[in-house]
Amino acid sequence: MQFKTQLVVLGAKSSKGEYNGRPFNSTTVFYQAQLQEGENFAGQVGSEYKWGTSDNFEKIKNQKFPFMADCTLEQVSNGKTTVTILKELTPVPQPK
Repeated sequence: MQFKTQLVVLGAKSSKGEYNGRPFNSTTVFYQAQLQEGENFAGQVGSEYKWGTSDNFEKIKNQKFPFMADCTLEQVSNGKTTVTILKELTPVPQPK
């Protein structure tokens, strides 16, 4: 299931290389999220989504962080666990 939303992007991290003979290549995007409501919770927190390969990091590394972005997310499951994956991220133009 895919859906669109806007996120406040706080930062991003590129990872590419090899570990124990296995290649890895990914981008992690950190975004602003609301804490759940409750007596012992208040405010916001940074959370993360995986966003494809390290090539995606190159698309946003020169943005001024934090920034707003239009995003497409997808929920996928292996039958036990559901994960949300960032499919598309487009920075919203900032007013000048």
